[in-house]
Amino acid sequence: MLWADHTEKNVTYNGADLGWGNGGAPENFSGWMINWNHGIMNIGGIGVVQREACQMVGRPWTRMAPTHEAIKVFTDGDITKDSRFDGTFVTKYYGNWKKGGGDLAKVESVTGANGMTINYGECVLTFIPSVVDGIKYGNGANVGAGEVAGRADYVIDLNGISRVKFPALWKLIGERSDYDHATGLGSPNAGSTRPYNVLKFSDFYLTAAEAAFKLGDNTTARTNINKLRKRAGNWTYKNNEQVAYKADFGKELEDATPQTITLDYILDERMREFYGDGFRWFDLVRTQTWAKRAAKYTIAGNDWTDHSPLEYKRTIENYMYLRPIPQGQLDGMEMDASAKKDYQNPGYPTN
Repeated sequence: MLWADHTEKNVTYNGADLGWGNGGAPENFSGWMINWNHGIMNIGGIGVVQREACQMVGRPWTRMAPTHEAIKVFTDGDITKDSRFDGTFVTKYYGNWKKGGGDLAKVESVTGANGMTINYGECVLTFIPSVVDGIKYGNGANVGAGEVAGRADYVIDLNGISRVKFPALWKLIGERSDYDHATGLGSPNAGSTRPYNVLKFSDFYLTAAEAAFKLGDNTTARTNINKLRKRAGNWTYKNNEQVAYKADFGKELEDATPQTITLDYILDERMREFYGDGFRWFDLVRTQTWAKRAAKYTIAGNDWTDHSPLEYKRTIENYMYLRPIPQGQLDGMEMDASAKKDYQNPGYPTN
């Protein structure tokens, strides 16, 4: 419905260089923020996953990681039927080392997990929901990944993601349509030429569902939510498998929607729809649920071999539901010092 436009056709109208980016406005570098440093994956001295100008392995900034609670909002449902998990996260990383050129172009395979062969182009690392027989963790692929019997790819349980390794955000990263995947790595340090969504049509349905919930109209709330869940069950492609896939689980997802809609369920649906889009803080403040839903979170630490999640707590006080007025704005106001002091939102320091 509304987006900040970018284009791969013209540097001026794109607002940024097409081959290089430094993270400055109005460049679209949103996709870098939630992208871990996958480029350090190494097997036998081979950098098996090179940084590439594509959605799977674009430029990493490692500024933010999903918490275990955020992932759980997706995996509490059936992610084999709801396409939004696959359409949001990168959970499989494929060997692309030949595109690095030179001696790398001569390497046909590497020895992966369990001493098995990973051929060029095959999967090197997978984030998996769970394994019944467990994972034998070591320092697989140089990123602390583990092994599961019978698999050549290294694995990390979604319950063991950390601040340094996690499923990257797929949906915000874009690539130029004229980029030839077969010839090289492209320009992975350029900002995305993909328009940045400011308002999505799905927000109309979820806003309507929230309004109906507040009015006590459960039927309308559920109907609006199911418009999106039906669409989410319609698959045409598996991003992480990189294969065409036609299936429609829309009716099953509709039937699985709770008969009684709660505010928490609406917020979960908003997470599944808008994860990484920058709406979450506004959603939690508007619904006055920030402290309830975000006062604690779970994640493993900064060591590559750390797979033990810890719970962290933070104090979210009532005054924080209003952001502070910037000091520069206050300094520019023509009023005496005492009036400026009273103008600042409660709870924040004043000069």
